[in-house]
Amino acid sequence: MSDALTLPAETRERAGKGASRALRRDGRVPAVIYGGKDEPTLIHVEAKELVRQLMTGHFMNSIVTIELGGKEIRTLPKDVAFHAVSDRPVHVDFLRLSKNAKVDVAVPVVFINEAASPGLKKGGVLNIVRHELELVCEADKIPSEVEIDVTGKDVGDSIHISEVTLPEGSASAITDRDFTIATLVAPSALKKAEGAAAAEGEAAAEG
Repeated sequence: MSDALTLPAETRERAGKGASRALRRDGRVPAVIYGGKDEPTLIHVEAKELVRQLMTGHFMNSIVTIELGGKEIRTLPKDVAFHAVSDRPVHVDFLRLSKNAKVDVAVPVVFINEAASPGLKKGGVLNIVRHELELVCEADKIPSEVEIDVTGKDVGDSIHISEVTLPEGSASAITDRDFTIATLVAPSALKKAEGAAAAEGEAAAEG
């Protein structure tokens, strides 16, 4: 499961671009907590601490407890806006979580037991179609990653969502089709596919 994070915050008295710019000059990042039955709460957080947590790589898939005025508010980050030039965070949206909430998250996939794949042993290449899975998870059971076993997979085989054992408390957000996550292809087939895609891109650009 993704690590839980804690982020101290203060209430933001004023909204608007001017107030937000003033906060950023003071090393703060404006944010909002929304969702549930409560009204949206305007807050601001320390920029350095926010950047540190963003650098963990799992900020967007973690429960973030906002400490605000002696209270703790369980949230899930939903959007982080970055400055176009400096790439610094300039605003964050947090979704307030109820006790038994279920949330939609994108969770990265990790392939395991590659040494037990006949196709990879003979020089095949794992062509990853989806690097992340869209899941509906119980708020306190958000996985940091989904492991996919490639044991026994040979060139020409595909891995579909129906073959994957998802972590407890998680289900696929896409339920209307058995979509492909990865295929195991011969190196020559991969080169042909990449060449065809490049040719199509050039043709579209010329058109």
